[in-house]
Amino acid sequence: MSEGALVVSLGDPAGVGPELIVAAWAAREAELLPPFVVAGGAEVLAAAAQTRGLSVPVREVFHPAEALECFDFMLPVLAGTDGDYTPGAPDQAGAELALASLTEATELARNGDCWGLVTAPIAKSLLAEVGFLPPGQTEFVAAACGVAAEDAVMMLAGPSLRTVPLTVHVALSAVPGLITADLIVRKARIVAKALAQDFGIDHPRLAIAALNPHAGEDGRMGLEDAAVIAPAIAALQAEGIDATGPHPADALFTPRARATYDAALCMYHDQALVPLKALDFDAGVNVTLGLPIVRTSPDHGTAFGIAGKNLADPGATIAAIRMAGEIAARRAGVDLG
Repeated sequence: MSEGALVVSLGDPAGVGPELIVAAWAAREAELLPPFVVAGGAEVLAAAAQTRGLSVPVREVFHPAEALECFDFMLPVLAGTDGDYTPGAPDQAGAELALASLTEATELARNGDCWGLVTAPIAKSLLAEVGFLPPGQTEFVAAACGVAAEDAVMMLAGPSLRTVPLTVHVALSAVPGLITADLIVRKARIVAKALAQDFGIDHPRLAIAALNPHAGEDGRMGLEDAAVIAPAIAALQAEGIDATGPHPADALFTPRARATYDAALCMYHDQALVPLKALDFDAGVNVTLGLPIVRTSPDHGTAFGIAGKNLADPGATIAAIRMAGEIAARRAGVDLG
């Protein structure tokens, strides 16, 4: 794939997505962002910029290639899909616009017209009301790319830490039954490959978190760590993957511990997301590993309660755009200098 523009989906127009997209464009030079085009919502973005007090001239384009010609002085937005800017007041029309933008953006990345995909936050409950069936955008993008949901791995990445939840949106009570050696090995392989391919880490180091306190303490606090997690780590090591653990989670995220690995594989959602958000909330990026396309997203939600109030921090959106550009460049063999 030759160098080109990224595509950014609009997200829910009632959320913080539109204002953070325009804020990212306004900071493009200071943040050294790669060119990007937004999939629809020209009027929404213009209104969001006005509400935020930013001077962001919007230009409708008909092909992503046009974004490269105007990105330096105008925000390129694909013509055709639009709606009303309704910060803090989500409705069905906004959900339909968010889904249309996501669908178009995913297709542009999938067919190679764009260099990678950045998805702005959506409200999944509202999208479900307009026919959105997957549990989230990750699964939607994976299905569009013909990738099984279990092979699309969520990694949260920030300046201080990278974490991978091996189980995601499930009840905590269900987690022990879902953790298998096969799951750990399968996802760890994807993570190790992506760290090398997409992040330029020659010899990735994976830390595997324990499920139970004190890694089960010789079975007194649970058997999963010794019976399931440890054998999976041994299998990974036999394949030549630098995996260690199971590490008690209470000490895995200290500064000294973080220096010993490139990504931590965690057993459940909060075990992975709590440390990432505590350390890197305003710069956290959700990266989907295992896809044939590049896909990133800011690691936060729609934040309807602060939308349109000039309170939302664009840091995570800027980081997601920058990271997508860096990964796309590495995949294309472009020197990042």
